[in-house]
Amino acid sequence: VQLQASGGGLVQAGGSLRLSCAASGHSFSTYTMGWFRQAPGKEREFVASSTWTSGRTYYADSVKGRFTIARDNAKNTVYLQMNSLKPEDTAVYYCAAAAGVLGNPPAGWYDSWGQGTLVTVSS
Repeated sequence: VQLQASGGGLVQAGGSLRLSCAASGHSFSTYTMGWFRQAPGKEREFVASSTWTSGRTYYADSVKGRFTIARDNAKNTVYLQMNSLKPEDTAVYYCAAAAGVLGNPPAGWYDSWGQGTLVTVSS
């Protein structure tokens, strides 16, 4: 599956953004979808994921209560709604897909990655 992320931009602290990740190909509904981010000089980190079976969602502690992952299988798209943004949320955000994987897989289990979209939060 090929992934195309969009929706990044510049926003003030406390603002909101919604990222989108459109998937091409078939069987999107059988993919666990995840969002990761990488800030300058830091390692890539997990943000959120949505499993393909139950739709259960997982979040990093740093974004819990502020970010929401949602998927629309009919549109082959996964979203990341980001509210109450903080300067420390500044990063390149990547969406990823893991075929048929249950639970919350580690980054290395994802098969496909989008190109990334930059989110900059100013203080």
